[in-house]
Amino acid sequence: MRILLAQNSRYYPAHGGGDKSNRLLMEALAARGHTCVVVARISRFGPAEHEQFLGELAVRRVTASVSDHGVVVFHRAGVEVHTLTNQPGLRKYFSEQIAAFRPDVILASTDDPAQLLLEPAVGADNARVAFLARATLALPFGPDCAFPSVAKTEVLRRADAVVGVSEYVAGYIRQWSGIPAVHVPISLLEPGPYEPLGRFENEFVTMVNPCAVKGISIFLALAERMLQVRFAAVPLWGTNEDDRRALEHLANVSILPPVDHVGELLARTRVLLVPSLWAEARSRIVVEAMLHGVPVIASNVGGLPKAKLGVDYLLPVKPIAKYQEQVDEQMVPVAEVPEQDIAPWYDALHCLLSDRDHYEQLARASRAAALTYAGNLSVAPFERLLEETLQQRKAVPLPAVAEPSPDPLARLSPEKRQLLALRLRAKGAAGSWFPSLQESSDAKLRLFCFPYAGGGASVFRSWAEFLPGDVFVCPVRLPGRETRLNEPAFDSMEKLMPALREAITPYLDRPFALFGHSAGAAIAFELARSLSIRPLCLLVAGARAPQLRRDYVPPPAPSDGELIEELRHINGIPQDLLEHRELIELALPALRADSTLYRNYVYREAPPLASPIRAYGGADDERITREHLEAWAVQTTASFQLEMFSGGHFFPQTHRDEFLKALARDVAELLTFPG
Repeated sequence: MRILLAQNSRYYPAHGGGDKSNRLLMEALAARGHTCVVVARISRFGPAEHEQFLGELAVRRVTASVSDHGVVVFHRAGVEVHTLTNQPGLRKYFSEQIAAFRPDVILASTDDPAQLLLEPAVGADNARVAFLARATLALPFGPDCAFPSVAKTEVLRRADAVVGVSEYVAGYIRQWSGIPAVHVPISLLEPGPYEPLGRFENEFVTMVNPCAVKGISIFLALAERMLQVRFAAVPLWGTNEDDRRALEHLANVSILPPVDHVGELLARTRVLLVPSLWAEARSRIVVEAMLHGVPVIASNVGGLPKAKLGVDYLLPVKPIAKYQEQVDEQMVPVAEVPEQDIAPWYDALHCLLSDRDHYEQLARASRAAALTYAGNLSVAPFERLLEETLQQRKAVPLPAVAEPSPDPLARLSPEKRQLLALRLRAKGAAGSWFPSLQESSDAKLRLFCFPYAGGGASVFRSWAEFLPGDVFVCPVRLPGRETRLNEPAFDSMEKLMPALREAITPYLDRPFALFGHSAGAAIAFELARSLSIRPLCLLVAGARAPQLRRDYVPPPAPSDGELIEELRHINGIPQDLLEHRELIELALPALRADSTLYRNYVYREAPPLASPIRAYGGADDERITREHLEAWAVQTTASFQLEMFSGGHFFPQTHRDEFLKALARDVAELLTFPG
């Protein structure tokens, strides 16, 4: 068979579980005589990243060439790999490879939940498509799905075979979509032999991917209590800077880099700790450690009991049940971690580290169970499924179904998507325009806040500590972001205003003011004009006066590349954001929605407001000048004041303390002398 893998992430070198599973599956198929090709990408595109990737391959003694398209091509274990490094045209290049390679079978998976590559795959004339479901959370349907999509479900129905990584996953698909999914092994292990590496004398008690959801609190508590024991941590996708600082603070904790060959890590590991506080779907590292005779102590949650293969040392934890309305720099929701009972973990670890006979008995039992499991693991059932699929009639294309909304988080890793799904479900009020309003019953003034383009309610989360205690900050959460990701965004003021007015009117039973930054100022202004109740004040920051858009003709919509390039020229936007693939992909749909809303905004003549206006600007803002801000004065029959601050367009963030001190002063004055 000629088999083409669609990989919307790294294929090699990569350390993620899904990426590694896809690689091992392709190598096993190649070893059985099939012609295998992969189209993949690196995390971030660019010349520097291209050179870095070539260097990583060279260090691993992989000979690579660069095609006329600038794509890195190399062979590993019988598989031909095409990796895009310089340009983001993955879908176009993948379609070209379908035409050039003419595969019999195309493999796609939940590691591409945006279906960027699945759609051209199912549209191929002759190839059969097998979809590999490695996690329920990345599927577009069912209770585990945070981002349901009728259109994506219909695309998935066009696959010729859908394979679950476990019977649970296959059953979930059958139950919630009616798609006849099956289970055969698709998460293979590295070929043996598996050297026994677990030794009582090994250096470390090791944890991989230490972070809140993986149970770093338990790991740190054990390290603090057992100062005579050497611990090791291997940071991966979930480890943030606070986690690193906590690890570095302990002298008996070593931070180790991730490795291509897990045996290099396990050879130094005495005991592996897997104290996860969320439901693991699957844990490759547990089985790999046991194969090499390294004892594993794991929490009794999710898929970990099955991964432990009936071997002892599954311990209780208090799982995470709540997540805050923010994500950290790793794009992982901030978890509220329950206090854990460390006693069972201390007793188990102390027992293993102090009793050689018990340790060695557990190491043998772990290795025996894992070897039995590995001995029965083979690519043959999956190969047979592909052969049977080729004998069947190709799935009939279905009529196109309109997509209700984009999925802006689809390219996040499945682990991060699951965390977001948990947070959304825990929140339980995904449609709330003003998420914290129920807490404002004692407020003397409600300050409704509207963010800049692409911003969310989280922009204002620290403002309350700077403002008077009787002022309650009520940030808006517009459709298409944060916990409203699956709702379609508004593309015009004419559509937004009625919905926003209906949402806010029940909460205008006490004095209120409206604040807007940049595009948010236009929303706040139009809302103030549409309300029957007069706001105490309109406060605007970094925004041209609306009449400057009189007779405005909206320009054509920019491409994603043009939109990002526009952002590069706005002083105050962190360049790290623009270079971070996951962050910009997360922000881009909201940015595009808001830029469309503002681009289509045309000022209509109406009487000036009876409310006072306070305007604020950045002295270094090249786009919004003092003259643009002074022009707001004609929009009020009451008082007007303007104040300039150091910084560019995002001075409320870059010079937050200075700005919020002035805002607090103005709000306090308005409470005392309204108008």
